[in-house]
Amino acid sequence: MDTDREKYWIHCPICRNKTRTRVYEDTVLIKFPLYCPKCKREIKITVINLKMVICDETDV
Repeated sequence: MDTDREKYWIHCPICRNKTRTRVYEDTVLIKFPLYCPKCKREIKITVINLKMVICDETDV
């Protein structure tokens, strides 16, 4: 595994607490169920190029 790459923690979009999920610069997540241990919620997110967007729940 490449250890010199930067890792970034994903923060909860609701409470801004650090979650247990880390991503790299080239990580792509689409409709990922992000769980926050502090506020105990699960939110679907999309992460591309370190930009996080909350997925719309109406497209289920």
